[in-house]
Amino acid sequence: MLRNYLKIAFRNLWKNRLFSALNIVGMGVGIAAVGLMVLYVWHELSYDRFHTKANRIFRVVQYAQWAGGNLQLASTSAPFADALKNDYPEIEKTVRLNTEGGGVITYRDKKIEANDIMFTDQSVFDVFTLPFLYGNPATALVQPQRIVLTKSLAEKLFGDPAKAIGQTVEFSNNFPNTVTGVIADVPTNSHIQFSALRSLPTNYTNGWQSFDLYTYVLLNKAADAKALEAKLTGFFPKYLKKEMGNGVAYRLELQPLPSIHLHSHLDYEAGANGNSQTVYIFALVAALILLIAGINYVNLYTVRSMSRLREVGVRKAIGSHRSQLVGQFITESMLMALLASVVGVIFANIALPLFNELADKSLSLVTYGPWLMLGVLALFALLLGAGSGLYPALFLSGFRTVVALKGQTSSKVGGIGFRQALVVFQFVAAVGLIACSWVIYRQMGYVLHKDLGFNKDQVLTFHLENEAARKQIQSLKEELRKSPLVEAVSAASNPIGNNNIGTKGMIFEQNGIMPASTQTVQKFAVDADYLNTLQIKLLEGRNFSASSPGEASPGDATGAVLVNEALVKKMGWTSPIGKRVRSYVSMDEAVESQVVGVVKDFHTYSLQHKIEPLVLQIPAPQDQDNLYIRIRSGKAEEAMAYIKTVYQQFDPAASPGFHFLDENFSRQYKAEQKQGQLLLTFTILAVLIACLGLFGLAALAAEARTKEIGVRKVLGASVVSIVALLSKDFLKLVVIAIVIATPLAWYAMNEWLQSFAYKIDIEWWVFALAGLLAVGIALMTVGFQSVKAALMNPVKSLRSE
Repeated sequence: MLRNYLKIAFRNLWKNRLFSALNIVGMGVGIAAVGLMVLYVWHELSYDRFHTKANRIFRVVQYAQWAGGNLQLASTSAPFADALKNDYPEIEKTVRLNTEGGGVITYRDKKIEANDIMFTDQSVFDVFTLPFLYGNPATALVQPQRIVLTKSLAEKLFGDPAKAIGQTVEFSNNFPNTVTGVIADVPTNSHIQFSALRSLPTNYTNGWQSFDLYTYVLLNKAADAKALEAKLTGFFPKYLKKEMGNGVAYRLELQPLPSIHLHSHLDYEAGANGNSQTVYIFALVAALILLIAGINYVNLYTVRSMSRLREVGVRKAIGSHRSQLVGQFITESMLMALLASVVGVIFANIALPLFNELADKSLSLVTYGPWLMLGVLALFALLLGAGSGLYPALFLSGFRTVVALKGQTSSKVGGIGFRQALVVFQFVAAVGLIACSWVIYRQMGYVLHKDLGFNKDQVLTFHLENEAARKQIQSLKEELRKSPLVEAVSAASNPIGNNNIGTKGMIFEQNGIMPASTQTVQKFAVDADYLNTLQIKLLEGRNFSASSPGEASPGDATGAVLVNEALVKKMGWTSPIGKRVRSYVSMDEAVESQVVGVVKDFHTYSLQHKIEPLVLQIPAPQDQDNLYIRIRSGKAEEAMAYIKTVYQQFDPAASPGFHFLDENFSRQYKAEQKQGQLLLTFTILAVLIACLGLFGLAALAAEARTKEIGVRKVLGASVVSIVALLSKDFLKLVVIAIVIATPLAWYAMNEWLQSFAYKIDIEWWVFALAGLLAVGIALMTVGFQSVKAALMNPVKSLRSE
């Protein structure tokens, strides 16, 4: 029986080659799109699960709230690890990671800029799964000034990673390191990425509120993370209350390692995390495209199968049961789904490079093994084949024998209601995706062009790796200013726009007294030329005074700070000038300064973050390691060549890495931009596949009304009136879809925009535009079939039976 089913199925596929090709290609495109989406979602869900102890590894993060302020930090300070290990026996191991280990590495004549190097403890290899290719994990980072390279970095430096052990590499910004190990490259599905690990200095520590590293704990096998987290309430009063003061609601949280990538969105994350909402949205889009492809198949298959009614009648007349007819049609749909799956794999493989570029991934179809791919493929074929073929099979096999032998389709026109509902569903998805894509596009345009409180255009930054060059910073700035290509120069401790300025607990005068508790604020060191270089507005008071261009006077270098509007508002100051500010440089030593000026709020972080209270102070000589240079418009290449030449007078071996300030900020929206591009791509696919379904329904309607069209033409109906007659019913379906899709899309985009502190308003015309676009697409799709039917010879129409 199966052999007979397959033989007839192949004959029908070949007989209706155009219809079969249209269906197979449509389903293949859907399967390719869904397969790529599933690959992306699977990758996002797999983060950090390659660690063998992943279910026992937790990151320690902290939350605090007080009157007028709060913090939610992924980072902690150096003393946390030892305190946790000593106080809580449930913790087997702790490890700290500090992201400040990067710089320019020199080995003989090779010089490589590697900014993704971390300082860490020796216990890192006991906690995380980092396979060693060469070296001994038990001793690799026990001694100071040791480094373990990843395979890729070792190859860049030494060619053969086996030759790396025992070699010494130089860092231009600090001390040399001896290579003690080479490990496999960190998998892409890790929330922490690095090219090397360096040993933390012996007995490394700093203040309790210097939150500059990440702390991870490995729990004992018998430990309960929730029970331990409840016990951590004693940590604050024992170690932090003295510095942070009373009135602070503080708690520590243990984040499970596999959940960090998708579910952690705290300040100062180690890298750009994903978003669980995005994964859910992409999974939903994948399901929608799979459904749309199936609906498209139902409509097209039903249309073409009308010509097989007499075949159904003959089979019934000679004794075929309905179950046998259903089996025949299901076999054909399964065969078509199988062929479509093969086509889908081909399409997916062709589209994979573009998909990886849009998703910023390095995936392959066999990333998780060929058997998984084959399993997913078989599942899609089963879902599409059985699910999509079931309705046409039941529909066609349900005709009575006499009716089927006569080919009277009009007796089953009631079935068109179900197909219309399917088309409404298709266009609900299409209109929703169009509206969502447009909202994302507008939000990206908003964040890329919003006024940030300073002029970011034509400003480049670069890091001074050489300590000797930093000591000559004033001379370097004076040399740079000699060219008309350079409009202004400033030095600072960090480049802004990279979301890594950092926070500091400081004490601010209130009502003439200095309270005991600290306030957590952003702290940023800039020289006297910074406001001028970035064109930041001074609202009150004065700028740092300069004894020479760009160099602060001795008094301001130690006793003056600038603050922003957000800090003045937070502290409730009516007269901020002259207010005292105290900060701790060590556990027992504090420095007191005075507010000399208030600057207009400006963004140091991307627009996902609101502007926080900020303190600007003069940098110590060793902290003036980032130059900001405003260059002449239209002369970027000449200016960079000039800057490089001047800088090499102070550091002959240097090759400065230039970064434009506007690019620093735009990089923070890379994930959202990629998501928007992906969504737009799959929106286009969904709309195209939905149009195929609408095309099929239009063809069915035209076929069912063939004789009516002939009669109308004989009675004098024009082509335009017939087109309007056939089109209006479909436009009703699209309008219904718009009404349903609008609130759904509004809700989805309102939720997505919550990740931005500064966002657009969702306006009604966005959905109106999406609806008009859908109407236009539907008119073009239906219009083609309607015009074709209207132009048919009425003689042929009247003889259609």
